[in-house]
Amino acid sequence: MLARLSQYALVLALIAPALPVSAQPDAPAQASTERDGQHDFDFEFGTWSTHVRVLLNPLTGESPDWAEYQGTSVFIPVMDGRAHLVELSVAGSVGRIEGISLRLYNPQARQWSLNYAGLRNGLLTAPVFGGFDASGRGVFHGQDRVDGRAVLVRFVITQTSENEAHFEQAFSVDGGTTWEVNWIATDTRQ
Repeated sequence: MLARLSQYALVLALIAPALPVSAQPDAPAQASTERDGQHDFDFEFGTWSTHVRVLLNPLTGESPDWAEYQGTSVFIPVMDGRAHLVELSVAGSVGRIEGISLRLYNPQARQWSLNYAGLRNGLLTAPVFGGFDASGRGVFHGQDRVDGRAVLVRFVITQTSENEAHFEQAFSVDGGTTWEVNWIATDTRQ
C-alpha cells in the first residue's frame, strides 16, 4: 500500500473522469491575454527540508492511519526552465519514500503536466495537468487507479511564504463532489 501511495505523491492530487480539453497535452493555444505560467515553479528551485504525512488507508472509510516522514526535496530547472526535475527522499518509522517528478510546461495550453515515478518500482504514475492562478495557487487534476478502483486525483501547491510551500494530494471516487486528502507535504527552504 505504501509503495502505491508513494507513486501518487507529488502527482499530488489526482484524478477526474475526463479532463477538460484545455488540460490535454495537445490543446490549442489560448488567447494571448492569458497569463504565461512558465515561471510559476521558479520559487521552488533549490533544496528544501520536507515533512510528509501519508494516509496509509485511503478510500477505505476506516479511521485515518497517517505515517510521517522527514527528508529533503531538490528542485532543479532544466531546458531553460521549461521543465523541472524534483528529487524526493524522505524516511519515517514505516520506511522510505524516494521518487522523482518531471514537470513539463506546454506553452500552447499554458499548463504544466506533473509526472511522478517512485524509485521502489520505477513506474510513472498517470500525469496530472493544470497550472497556477493569479494568486499563486497551483491546482492539477488527473485520473488514476487505487487498488483497481478508478479515482480522480487533485494536487494543490501553495507557496505559503518565500521560504515555505505546501503540497496536498486528494482522491475522489464520486466525480469530484468530495475529496479525501491522502498526502500532505510542507517544504521549508534550507
